[in-house]
Amino acid sequence: MDLCFMYNLTDLDYDIVEPCSFQNNNQVERFVWLYIHSFIAILGFVGNSLVIVTYAFYKRTKSMTDVYLLNVAVADLLFVAALPLIVYNELTSWSMGPVACKVLRGCYSVNLYSDLLLLACISADRYVAIVQARRSFRLRSLPYSRVICVIVWTFAILLSVPTFYFYSWYEPLHARDDVHQWNGTSRSPQYVCEFRFYNDTVAWITKVTVPSTQLAVGFFLPLLVMTFCYTAVIVTLQRARNFQRHKALRVVLAVVVVFVLCHLPYNITLLYHTVNMFEQQECEASDALQVGKTVTQTLAYLHCCLDPVLYAFVGVKFRNHFRRIVQDLWCLGKRYISPRRFSRVTSEVYVSTRRSVDCSSENGSSFTM
Repeated sequence: MDLCFMYNLTDLDYDIVEPCSFQNNNQVERFVWLYIHSFIAILGFVGNSLVIVTYAFYKRTKSMTDVYLLNVAVADLLFVAALPLIVYNELTSWSMGPVACKVLRGCYSVNLYSDLLLLACISADRYVAIVQARRSFRLRSLPYSRVICVIVWTFAILLSVPTFYFYSWYEPLHARDDVHQWNGTSRSPQYVCEFRFYNDTVAWITKVTVPSTQLAVGFFLPLLVMTFCYTAVIVTLQRARNFQRHKALRVVLAVVVVFVLCHLPYNITLLYHTVNMFEQQECEASDALQVGKTVTQTLAYLHCCLDPVLYAFVGVKFRNHFRRIVQDLWCLGKRYISPRRFSRVTSEVYVSTRRSVDCSSENGSSFTM
């Protein structure tokens, strides 16, 4: 009886299916990692560093917007500093080990949440400053802004706990089976940095909860806050007949449009991937979905390069501070090239520049409204 049952099983026609190779996505990823991410890392590092240098040496944080802008620059700078390490580990099968796996993936999650939530805080601050102008002096204080930033960073860390915990550095089973080939040759182990679970229930809950939380808190909540606040700001600015107010209207529209264009495609792709995560798909369809995630995620990364331009350097005061930075660097270079000739001139220019910056009038807003 048992022999016949076993014999019948062996007569069945089984198709042994190998894991999908994702050839198209691998080619797109290699191009994106080497060139696009390198461009984003360099441009984002320069732009956000200039914002931090401006606040550290040229402009004091005198308003809630200043505090938020400084924290956004810090979050973006941490991300672009970690991006080359992520690219290096991806190209070398995570050769830096388990610590780098957890730290880099976790920091990416923390910076993602903190960056987008801080952008929502900036929109709320703009709403209070323009729409609720009579109560703005009471609501927009530096102690409140610092407390809010601490809450945002703490909330971002708490939301990133599953990422820190479940991301692991390991060798997949299919890669481990291929280490020793049939011809007796061997290759070095191929490690990955991905979610790893030892329980099916935990795996199902985590794989649904993490992207759902990212969609809800990391995109839809900031989008909802920005839409409400900036809509009210636009209505208020349209009532004004001041040229600067109408110029600020274009800035507000640019902020919203850039945010949507950068983050909406990736979040739509992530939503589709989450909904169809546990459904069986053909390799071609799965490969196309991975290509879409890679391209749209890179577009979302690009937003960290545009933050300094949209939120800082669009203002007249920030542009003036930037010019002073360039002038001071130019004078500093001259001093090292010809110290005897330019030492006195450089010091005088630097002192006069700092004096003009420290004595410049501030109306409590980095946004030129």
